[in-house]
Amino acid sequence: MSLRKTLMTIGLLALPMLAPAGAAAQDYPSKPLRWIVPYAAGGGSDFLARTIGQALSERIGQPVVVDNKPGGNTAIGASDTARAAPDGYTMLSADNGTLVFNPVLYKQLSYNPAQDLAPVSLMGKFPMILVVGPASKATDVKAFIDEARGKQSGMNFASAGAGSPHHLAMELFKVETGLNNMVHVPYRGAAPALSDLAAGQVPAMMVDMAAGAGFIKAGKVRPLAVANPTRLPQLPDVPTFAELGYKNVEAAALVGLVVPAKTAPAVIDALNKQLVATINDPAVNKRLVDFGIEPVGDTPAEFNALLQRERARWHKLIQDLNIKLD
Repeated sequence: MSLRKTLMTIGLLALPMLAPAGAAAQDYPSKPLRWIVPYAAGGGSDFLARTIGQALSERIGQPVVVDNKPGGNTAIGASDTARAAPDGYTMLSADNGTLVFNPVLYKQLSYNPAQDLAPVSLMGKFPMILVVGPASKATDVKAFIDEARGKQSGMNFASAGAGSPHHLAMELFKVETGLNNMVHVPYRGAAPALSDLAAGQVPAMMVDMAAGAGFIKAGKVRPLAVANPTRLPQLPDVPTFAELGYKNVEAAALVGLVVPAKTAPAVIDALNKQLVATINDPAVNKRLVDFGIEPVGDTPAEFNALLQRERARWHKLIQDLNIKLD
């Protein structure tokens, strides 16, 4: 057989193997999408998924079914997604707890985010805000630092839970300011933590705008600084930590969309294009901003690069402070 005929034969034999992936991407999506949210209904991640999911469903002409699977500090939902068929029909709302923190917070984890999950897009950011309640007299960050240093027995701070972005944002603030006498008081969610903060049971915490807006607007808690590169549109008079000289105090809950790791790149790209177009829809964008979310909508490569940077930064902090949850 001539070389030309041999190459043609090999090419024809390869076509059946290449066709399924191409056909799958071309026909995608042809049935309902399952969107796993690893938190209970009603929180910020749930709002983000339902807001985008509803508009995405209208755009693609297929139902998008939000499936709340809380538990295990998001590990239950993440494991479920990792084990799902890699066909683009099972998706997960994954924050930096799921994708960045958990592998170093837990010795044993039921999934490996770098190996089991593939990034689609960063959907939104929930920048952290340092807030104080009536138990603190501070009206700015300098006064707060002085107040905390002056407490011989230490100062408590609340969080939405051990290992949460809120908790680790305050740990970062402690390291950057040398406030080693601050003691963590974890709560089961931001709402009960904010309630105790407003009642004067704890003096301070880091919170995102989506969770804390009602308390801030009502004057029950005072925002002192935002851990964001720029000021928040909802709090134009509140400075960033960088403005105050603490450029490394930058933290947010980052919520992205991921799929099982072996999902075909063509399917991921198709999903990404529809997702980003949905996020950029003016009506969707406004709903997210009004809720306290900073919409993003980037490429899989950009989201993956961000995760690499976040892992390098936060893994070191968690390991240096020896924070463990098991």
